[in-house]
Amino acid sequence: MSFCLPRRDYASCQTVVGLNASNPKTRQSRLCRCPLHLAIHRHTRFRKQFNFSMPVLLSGRPFTPELWHSLSRHRAPYGWQGLPSQAIASTLTLLNHSESGELFAAAREPLPGCVRCAVVGNGGILKGSHQGLSIDAHDYVFRVNGAVIKGFEADVGTKTSFYGFTVNTMKNSLIAYRNLGFTSVPQRQGLRYIFIPSDIRDYVMLRAAVLGVPVSEGTDKGDRPQIYFGPEASVGNFKLLHPEFIRYLMERFLKSKLINTNFGDMYMPSTGALMLLTALHTCDQVSAYGFITGRYQHFSEHYFDREKRPLMFYINHDLLLEAALWKDLHKAGIIRLYQR
Repeated sequence: MSFCLPRRDYASCQTVVGLNASNPKTRQSRLCRCPLHLAIHRHTRFRKQFNFSMPVLLSGRPFTPELWHSLSRHRAPYGWQGLPSQAIASTLTLLNHSESGELFAAAREPLPGCVRCAVVGNGGILKGSHQGLSIDAHDYVFRVNGAVIKGFEADVGTKTSFYGFTVNTMKNSLIAYRNLGFTSVPQRQGLRYIFIPSDIRDYVMLRAAVLGVPVSEGTDKGDRPQIYFGPEASVGNFKLLHPEFIRYLMERFLKSKLINTNFGDMYMPSTGALMLLTALHTCDQVSAYGFITGRYQHFSEHYFDREKRPLMFYINHDLLLEAALWKDLHKAGIIRLYQR
């Protein structure tokens, strides 16, 4: 698989530009023939948009008045406006594991010299794609929401390293797609769960998951996180996207015109978009599978649909804006977007 920029001297790709060296939360590229950081550095538009000093995860930082003041100016998922400070603080104090602030657990498993990541959406373009082996060949595989695997291994692979979700999208997927094969959240030893803090319920569920106790309050009161994440999951398995990182992604990459409508308060980038952009800020090479492309009308909404159904466009996401971004990133040689 080649990630090299078109019309470039391939030999020039052997020397890597470590644009993310200033951020300890991300890795400096090594041994990559054509790392995405080099492609970004060469592209006028994306060189200005990417900021690798932006923290990706929220953890290991004291819950200070300064932090509260900074994040309480913006509504969730971009901040804590209107959320109870005690619930936020009680969750963050638990994220003190050495791995809480790192996406890749280097202490647990040595990182390869070139971290290759696949981000797998649930788009119908993957049905009959035979991309399973290609997906599993990556070092890390991200999946989201209703990630059905059984029966679709040849198309979507079997490996899962990260599962990204909001509590709302996770629970809705378990209800909506149960009859289509999504009967449980991916579970295995070492799998990491990336919480997207879209509401207070994400912080409350995360706290219960770390402690291994039932949810004590709110919409999900009484829920046992072990059912979703397995009995062996501990603090090192859970990650929390930083609200400032989500706001940065929205402002720099996905600032939709929907924000200026009556439904603007509902808008946020999709779960798949947040995971793909997370990978772009932490991996050396990134492939995107099952994401919306220009030919989306030729495929069903999901690869696991039993009958073809059109892609649904909801007011809280701007999928066409996301599709345009993926196309531009692919054209720039920054990602490899699976298309057909």
